[in-house]
Amino acid sequence: MRKFFALIMLAVLSAGSATTGSQAEEVGHVDVDWLGNDIIIEAIEDPKVEGVTCHIAYFDRGLIDRLQKGNWFEDPSNSSIACRQTGPITIGDIDMSEEGENVFRERRSIIFKTLQVKRIYDEAHNTLIYISHARQVQDGSAKMAISTVPILKLSEE
Repeated sequence: MRKFFALIMLAVLSAGSATTGSQAEEVGHVDVDWLGNDIIIEAIEDPKVEGVTCHIAYFDRGLIDRLQKGNWFEDPSNSSIACRQTGPITIGDIDMSEEGENVFRERRSIIFKTLQVKRIYDEAHNTLIYISHARQVQDGSAKMAISTVPILKLSEE
C-alpha cells in the first residue's frame, strides 16, 4: 500500500512537468499561502519567431492543498500571458491559418489536461497573437489569456 501511495504522489508532483514545443524557463516563483500553493512564472521564446518572448504565469497547487481538497491529479486552468518583442523580429516558417499553431504545451494533470500557448498571425493587422488556455478531453475551460505583438516596419530614411 505504501508503494502505491508513493507512486501516486510521484505522479501528482510530476503532473505539470511534461512540455512540448518551446522550452520554458522558470523566471519567477511566488508563494501564495502556507499550503505550498505557488504562482510560477516562465519565459518562453517562440521557436519560429526570433525576437519574441512570452511570459506565462500559472497556479501550481501544493501537496497539502491536494490532500485537503482531494483533487490530487490536476492544477487549475488559470493562466496569464504577456508577450513582447525582445529583439529584432524574424518570422520563420509559421502556420498562417486561423487555427495557428502551438508554441508551448505543458501537462496540468496526469493524463488529459494541458496548458497551451498558441500563436495566430493576424495578417490584416500585421500582428502576432498569443493565447494561453487549458485543453481538456471534456469540460473545456473558458479561462484564457491573450497577448499581441505588433510587427512594426521601420521606415527607411
